[in-house]
Amino acid sequence: MTTSPLAIGVFDSGMGGLTVLRALRKKLPRESFIYLGDTARLPYGTKSPATVQQYAVQMARILVERRIKALVIACNTATTAALPHLQAMLPDTPVLGVVSPGAQAAVAATKNQRIAVLATETTIAANAYQQLITTQIPTVTIHARACSLLVALAEEGMVDNAIARAALEHYLAGIQDEDTVLLGCTHFPVFRPMLRSLLPAGVNVVDSADSTAVVLQALLARENLLETGKSLGAAHYLVTDSVSRFQKVGEIFLGEAL
Repeated sequence: MTTSPLAIGVFDSGMGGLTVLRALRKKLPRESFIYLGDTARLPYGTKSPATVQQYAVQMARILVERRIKALVIACNTATTAALPHLQAMLPDTPVLGVVSPGAQAAVAATKNQRIAVLATETTIAANAYQQLITTQIPTVTIHARACSLLVALAEEGMVDNAIARAALEHYLAGIQDEDTVLLGCTHFPVFRPMLRSLLPAGVNVVDSADSTAVVLQALLARENLLETGKSLGAAHYLVTDSVSRFQKVGEIFLGEAL
């Protein structure tokens, strides 16, 4: 197998994609990564698909200029708005989004074929998760809910206080019979502990991070791009604004110091 020392590019509207990066680094410890957070223009989830696509193209170009061997769109909103466009724009670079792996995780988890999807306004309106899940389970019942406020709370590091609890209780209202809750935004996994306390014990809470890591590993292996060296890979971080806040709050998402 060919060794490829080039880094993998990962971008998100801000810090949410760090939850995906965490899973990628765990699954692929020998790979190096360049993470780009568009902190100057977040959130993406309330913007039009055309605007998000424009931002995604700019983020991808910044990473491609730094020589990457693959690109991961670690943002559900950007995936729904720009994945096909970026794949066409970068025919020689594998481009992977997080929506399809997230849908696969929900399909694998549900037993009663009732799934709640919590995501941003733009992701819900795009109907991407609903279509992917329904294709695999035609009889599924999906309760989709836009939860854009959670992105702002996550970016502020407000993930375990009374305000976060009140917001989660509001968004979970009416979700009763679903046995699976899909976190359709990469910012939302930081609320997992509180979600667990609010949901019945038997409810599965899934997101796209681990599934994306599995898909990326298979993709790199198929393209002969896996790093096969013995040393651990490095991670480098870029942001478009607010470096100090990204470094401080980002630790909540990544689970370690940046």
